[in-house]
Amino acid sequence: MGLFGRGSGGGLMNVIRCDEQDYLVWKWRPKQQEANSTSRENSIRWGSSLRVKDGEVAVFVYPQKDGTLQDFIVGPFDQTIKTANFPVLTNIIGAAFGGDSPFQAEVYFINLQQNNQVRFAVPYFDAFDPRLPDHGVPVAVRGTMTFNITDYQNFIKLNRLVNFEKEQFVKQIQDAVRRNVKSVVMNLPQEMGLPLVQIERQIMEVNDRVVEKIRPRIEGDFGVNLKALDISAIEIDKESPYYEDLRQLTAGATARTMQAQTDVNIQNLKDTQRINAQNMEETMRMQREEAQRAQRLQTESNFMGAFSVEQQAEVLKAAAQGLGNMGGTGGEGGGGMNPAGMMAGMMMGGAMGQQMAGMMNNMGQTMQNAMNTPPPMPTVQYYVGVNGQQIGPFTVPQLTQLVQNGQLTQQSLVWKQGMAGWEQAGNIAELATLFAPPMPGTGATPPPMPGSTPPPMP
Repeated sequence: MGLFGRGSGGGLMNVIRCDEQDYLVWKWRPKQQEANSTSRENSIRWGSSLRVKDGEVAVFVYPQKDGTLQDFIVGPFDQTIKTANFPVLTNIIGAAFGGDSPFQAEVYFINLQQNNQVRFAVPYFDAFDPRLPDHGVPVAVRGTMTFNITDYQNFIKLNRLVNFEKEQFVKQIQDAVRRNVKSVVMNLPQEMGLPLVQIERQIMEVNDRVVEKIRPRIEGDFGVNLKALDISAIEIDKESPYYEDLRQLTAGATARTMQAQTDVNIQNLKDTQRINAQNMEETMRMQREEAQRAQRLQTESNFMGAFSVEQQAEVLKAAAQGLGNMGGTGGEGGGGMNPAGMMAGMMMGGAMGQQMAGMMNNMGQTMQNAMNTPPPMPTVQYYVGVNGQQIGPFTVPQLTQLVQNGQLTQQSLVWKQGMAGWEQAGNIAELATLFAPPMPGTGATPPPMPGSTPPPMP
């Protein structure tokens, strides 16, 4: 059996609902009952129905001698009040009521859906730059905070619902926000090492610091959920007598920092140019040494034959002396001609003469070849500028490959030893042929053979 049927006491049924448009907490009272007028303002008639919209919760508070009990009905809900729907109510119903009198309960509606926006403004207060801790400069802050209620049971514990006033509640939150914003802004320059005159550009950092500090206070002291806090402006009183001192101090430090950075950049550029020049000089030195070494090896090869002929001539000279001795008298102490020795000497002399002639002929041929062999071609190498950086050096065949790959164009800047400055590759006669289109008949497809029929056009 339902708790509220039509009893012997009679009475009008109530529809318990909240029709307010803008509310945070609203107390329901029967019609024609004002606050604290009579006990009837908390009387619920038999057969009453409860309507709770989506996004709100109805709180039934039952005053008892040993305290209060509560039922929470979360919307959407639209039913006649029954003990099955109110667990606490079921336990406190007794024979004392007998179904003959209205039941006493305070009914509150709490808005869970509405986002409540609170505007705050912190008037001018002195903030201090860490470099001049005695020079206070006035700073003002403006913004908004948005909150809602999610943990309604905790909200009820922290706030008295019977005399809840939204305006007073919002004012308390505004005061808490102002105090915390002021505290953060005053201490932020010291904590961050930030010039006070630049704090306007650090609005996001200030905002994050304020949220980090204020969230536990708002949620812990007021029982609401902080959805967002947005600082819209941080204003410095630029008419303050200390503001100009701070501005000049900060501008001077900034100028010195920029000058120091510029000096570092210039020195880095000079070091880079010096290193590149040293590398280029070392490369050219190595190339010269290689060319000299190749030329020296060629010279040694050319005159190696002459050295060999000289050695063989010494051998033949010694043989000739021996030949003369063979033409002398034979026997110990004998005199006169030795015909056999003379014949042998003549034969040996002829052989040596032929050998000498061959050696001279070979030497002449070698010297002729040496005279006809040109010296090695000098190697031409270019540096190429790419995105403000120089790469290379590259030989002409390597530059040809770069042109074919599209990495070197006529507008590319190049330089080689002996040039006064960088020039576009297309303006250098030595490289202009690299960019010339191929002549007809010099491509990959051969021209038609003489007397043949050309292939049909596709």
